[in-house]
Amino acid sequence: QVQLVESGGGLVQPGGSLRLSCAASRSIAGIYNMGWYRQTPGSNRELVAGITSGGTAAVQDWLKGRFTISRDNAKNMVYLQMNNVKPEDSGTYYCAGGQSGRYAEDAMDDWGKGTLVTVSS
Repeated sequence: QVQLVESGGGLVQPGGSLRLSCAASRSIAGIYNMGWYRQTPGSNRELVAGITSGGTAAVQDWLKGRFTISRDNAKNMVYLQMNNVKPEDSGTYYCAGGQSGRYAEDAMDDWGKGTLVTVSS
């Protein structure tokens, strides 16, 4: 089991940038696929971006060009860079890790508690 702690959320104006961080309690190198998920009130949690243990990254189509996921295995960290944010990007962002190779919620083994992002002027 890995403990995951997100940070970096907060209030940001539309058009601004934010970088979310996820700190893992132990090494995730070569083991865990990592993902960022977003949940808004009344909605299901949705996958935002994922990155494999080998570093292959993917972002949902509607976020491409604005969001980037990366990982630093030496520091046991995963990041979500959010640029040109929009009000609809608001929500609670969760970091998750899994070994199954899939990013469905039930396929992820460990979850952080989330960090709240609010995009508003």
